[in-house]
This record gives sequence, C-alpha cells and structure tokens, in this order.
Amino acid sequence: MPEPIPADRATAAATSPPASGVPSAKAATPATSTGPTGPTGPTGQASSAGPVAEPVGPVVPAGPEPILTSAGPLILPGTPPAGSGAPASGAAPAGTATVASDAAPPPPGAATSLPFGRPGRSMSNNPFVFGFTAALGVLTAWWLVQAVMSASSVLILIVVSLFLAIGLNPAVEFLQRRNVPRVAAITAVFLGVILVFVVFGLAVVPPLTTQSAQFVEQLPQYVQELQNNPMIRDLDQRFQLLEKLQTYVTSGDFGTQMFGGVLGIGTVLIGAVFNSLTVLVLTLYFLGSLKSLKRMAYRLVPRTRRTRATLLGDQIIDSIGGYVAGNLIISLIAGVTTFFFLSIMQVPYALALALIVALTDLIPLVGAFIGAGVASLVGFFVSPTVGIVCLIFFTIYQQIENYWIAPAVMKSSVDVPPLATIVGALLGGALLGVVGALLGIPMAAAILLIVREVVMPRQERA
Repeated sequence: MPEPIPADRATAAATSPPASGVPSAKAATPATSTGPTGPTGPTGQASSAGPVAEPVGPVVPAGPEPILTSAGPLILPGTPPAGSGAPASGAAPAGTATVASDAAPPPPGAATSLPFGRPGRSMSNNPFVFGFTAALGVLTAWWLVQAVMSASSVLILIVVSLFLAIGLNPAVEFLQRRNVPRVAAITAVFLGVILVFVVFGLAVVPPLTTQSAQFVEQLPQYVQELQNNPMIRDLDQRFQLLEKLQTYVTSGDFGTQMFGGVLGIGTVLIGAVFNSLTVLVLTLYFLGSLKSLKRMAYRLVPRTRRTRATLLGDQIIDSIGGYVAGNLIISLIAGVTTFFFLSIMQVPYALALALIVALTDLIPLVGAFIGAGVASLVGFFVSPTVGIVCLIFFTIYQQIENYWIAPAVMKSSVDVPPLATIVGALLGGALLGVVGALLGIPMAAAILLIVREVVMPRQERA
C-alpha cells in the first residue's frame, strides 16, 4: 500500500512556479486530498506517483508576439521552428497545441542577414541579359582587334628584335663556351652587328651621294639632248610637251608637290633611322635577358607538363637561332663571292653592290634575284658584255647556293621540307611583308616540331 503524501509537500508542489517555457498551472489541479485508498485527483482517479492532470482543451504557449519584418516573422532565439517534431529547450510538452503557419519560416539568423528581404529569381537565363552580355563581348573583341592593329608597327619591331636576339644567341653561347663572360660575349656580338651596319652605310651612302650630284650637274645636258632628238622635237611640235612642262614648272603646283615629296622622303628616312635604333636597343635588351624570359615563359606552363614544354621550347629556340646563323653564313658567302667577281670585272662600287647582294640574300625566295638584278644592271651601264657576264655568273651561283651551299649549312640547324619552306615564306610574306618572309621558315619548323612531338603521339593514343 503506497505511503500517503504529506499535505505540506502537496501544497508546495501546487504553488511552485512552472519551469521556463512550460505553460501556466491552468492544467494542474489544486491541492489534492488523501483518502483511505491514496491520493486522488479531481475526478477521483488514483495514481501511485501523484495526481494526474488532464488537459482542458487546446493550450497556446505563452510568450512574446513575433516581430514582423519585410523578410517575414523574426524568430527569437530559443523558439522552435513551426512544424518541427522535437520541442526545443523550454518548449511546451507533448500534447499541447501550437500555432502552425502556412509556410515554414527561415532558419534562425536568416532574417537578420537579409534586412531588405529575399532576392528574386536569377536573371542569368533572361534573354535581355544574354543579348547584352553577348554584345558587350563582341565590342570588347572589336576593341582588342583595333588596339592590335593600331600597335601593329610596334609589335612588328618587337617581334623582329626578339627574332634577332634568338638568332644572335648561338654566337653568344659559342663565346661563353670559350670561357668568355656572358656580358662580354653579348657586347662583342652586338658590336659586330653595329660594325656591319656602319660598313654598309659607308659603302652605300657615298656612291649614292656622288651619283646624285653627277645627275644634277648633267641634267641640263640631258635636256639639251632631248631637244635635239628628232622624235622628241616632232612630239613637241605636235603636243607642245616642252611648253607644258615649262608652264608646270613655273606654276605653284610643282613647288608644292616638290616640297611635299621632299618632306615625304625626309619622313621616311627619319622613320627608318628611328626603327633601326629601336630594333638595335630592343635586341640588346632581349639578348641580355633571354634566359630570364625563357624561365618566366616556362613557369606559365603547369608543373606536370613543364619539363616537356621546356624541352620543346629549347628545341624551337635552337632551331630559330640555327636558321638565323645559317642564313647569315649563306649571305656572307654570297657577298664575298660577289665582291671578288665584280672587282675582277671592274664594275664600279663593287663593295656597295656586294653588301646589297648579301643583305637581299637574307630574304627567302626572291631576295637573291633582287640583289643579282641590281648588280647586273650596274654591269650593263659599264658595257653590255659585262652585264651579260654578270647575269650568267649570278645564274650559276644561285644554282650552286640552292643545291650545295644552303643544304650543307642548314642541315644541322633547321629540318624543314622544301614544300613547308615555300609555303611558310609565302604566307609570312603575304601577312607581314619582308619580315614575315624572314620569320616564315623558322615558324614552319616550330609548327612541324609541335605536330610531330605533340599532336601525332596524342592521335596514336586516342
């Protein structure tokens, strides 16, 4: 038989305040009375643990009203979200009714992070946004193309300087292998390049100046000979050529055009001198920092492919340097041979013509014909026999150079099929003129190396 609960303990239990978050004591009964069979509740039901409280209708938990914001009701800390099955700390016990909302409120802290409400739908799939983005991309691409076209002359100078630096690097490394410091080797090679330009200027400029002065002095005699020519005199009587020429010379149009032509020639000369100095300075800088530039370029490649990219890049640079060095050797042989031949034939200005032949021989495909044509033309001024002999000499020499000298020199530097050589030179010349023709053959060699070492093995694995 259970022991009855003393009255003071029952009174204390009835008057004690509820726990935090527990509803008020409306669901509990007042003090219970003890009977002969034990404690009884208001309905007279007995319980071994004490009185049993029965809920009287739905109970709403007491608490502060929620704060309404633009993002929804603000959930206070410690309040359980609606619809969750587990009561939070201090929540109403099971069996009590709660107020359910139509939509689940955001998790705690969401309302404070979005004070102005939730963002709307994403506009990434909006056709207007897509069209605007596409138009902006097209405008950016057009602007980049225009920028490259505007700076094309400067970019060409940079490419030519880098090409010359790569071509002169084998000579620098040759001196380094002879225990010459790199700075001293670069200085020696660069001074040799400047010496070539100085010799060319001293050999070409004086003959041009002398010939121009002689032409100006003999111009009246040429005009008198034209007047004494019967055919010219007949044309003058029929069309008044000399009278129209005199009127044109005495008018202001001739002076304006002549002055403009002089300015144009001066502008071209100044531009050529400026471009030459720019190329020399850039070549010197590229030659001095070529190793650091290569290291920086190789670091842009992922680490897993850096070793292979380094080997391919070094091979391409060696091919370009070998091509430039081999082409310089071939041009030097052509210039020296031409100088001795013209000296034997007593053609004037043999040194200047030999330098012209050597420089034009650097241009692929057509350079040799240009130099041979200039030298043969000067030979025809000496005599028709000398001119014909010059034509025969250059024709034979071109065959020897194409089939004996060039293959022997280029055998260890650039391995390019003849078809790729012609196509590369033609495409390079069409894109960048003489500079493109010079760059076409080593670029073709680089592309063939990449295709042979990268593209074809990948195709075999696929």
